[in-house]
Amino acid sequence: MARVLLVEDDSQVREMLLETLTQEGHEVTEASNGKEAVAAYRANPPDLVITDIIMPDQDGVETIHTIRREFPDAKIIAISGGSANIRGEYLLGTADALGAVKTFNKPVDVSELLDAIDSIVRGLSRT
Repeated sequence: MARVLLVEDDSQVREMLLETLTQEGHEVTEASNGKEAVAAYRANPPDLVITDIIMPDQDGVETIHTIRREFPDAKIIAISGGSANIRGEYLLGTADALGAVKTFNKPVDVSELLDAIDSIVRGLSRT
């Protein structure tokens, strides 16, 4: 299974994803914003990052940019529901352009997310 860094400011969404990932056997580290995520990644690089885009302190776009700049091989999945002013598809397109390997609109289809994680983990085991 994978070591996952889960970055989500909404505690209910984070708890739901944490529970789901843990039940699937993944080792999960949590962060509630991008600044915490970058610090956690630097301290103990995970196999995979799952990050929200709209967050306080440091958003997911900046987080993806920072992690990929420092760790070019980082595997990142971006999730977003957008905001009142910006559509989620635009934000996820930006995440994709910065190197996210997969993107999902909120609410996230958990089975599709787990499939994506499994695919990324299988790819990691081949390298």
